[in-house]
Amino acid sequence: MSDLWLPGAERLPIGNTAPTDGGPAKAIGHITWDENATKAKPLDLVPYANLRKYFGSNAAGRAVAPHILWDPFTGKSVQFFPANSRSLSLKDLSGGTRTNRAGSVVLQIEALFFPWCRVGGKVYEALDDTPGKGWDELHAWVKSWGVPDVWPNGRPESCTRNEKTWETKAGWYPHKGVPENDHTDPMSWFAFPAAPKPSTGTVYQAFPGSSWFSIGRTSQIVGRMHDRLVAEGCGKYQSSANKNTVGSGDVASYEAWQRKLKYTGSAATWPPGKASWDALRVPTA
Repeated sequence: MSDLWLPGAERLPIGNTAPTDGGPAKAIGHITWDENATKAKPLDLVPYANLRKYFGSNAAGRAVAPHILWDPFTGKSVQFFPANSRSLSLKDLSGGTRTNRAGSVVLQIEALFFPWCRVGGKVYEALDDTPGKGWDELHAWVKSWGVPDVWPNGRPESCTRNEKTWETKAGWYPHKGVPENDHTDPMSWFAFPAAPKPSTGTVYQAFPGSSWFSIGRTSQIVGRMHDRLVAEGCGKYQSSANKNTVGSGDVASYEAWQRKLKYTGSAATWPPGKASWDALRVPTA
């Protein structure tokens, strides 16, 4: 089961949740674009705290809040809606596609940025010129919800608003590429992280699903999981005489591993999720 909340992000639920409609999983890239700067007249980046307050407590901001506000300069992020709820950052006209709900998930990411912003004395023309801190973690979380590494309506630099593609294709969409919307952001985005190359001679155990990890389950997979937890310094809670059987010690050990990954709250509790399992790299033999 994927995490409803981005691991490591601040949780600031604002209520007003609602289910999505189902269909192809999507992620939407936005920029906050809260100032209109130019090359000739750059402006200081608006503080992260201002946007956090706007979306988190201002009535007008809450009405257009995304799932995630992300600062690509520091890596900070705050989440306002759980992943299985729609958020509100897309224009949604009556009678057409329900843009904020049109997928099994429609994860909306607002990057704190506007063109020609100034940070630490340096001016940034495009989002992908920034350090992009936290992008790998954000991308991994989005991907865990079934959003593939594709831009069905085209990358932000040159995209269409093809409604048929929107309705039928999973992937990332720039705000500019969403039907019924007239915004032109984000104009650029970061490249998807390259898939890690498999280690020579090592094959890792595929995630068997959260429900597989029931107390009393006996399998060599459990034993190999235990060995990896020990190697990561998280296996001190093992209490079962048979390391191949899931017991309370395995639960505590795995939760220690999740905390080591900086997961918090329910994201740091048993049972394992795919992202933390893949990070553990349990070998098949």
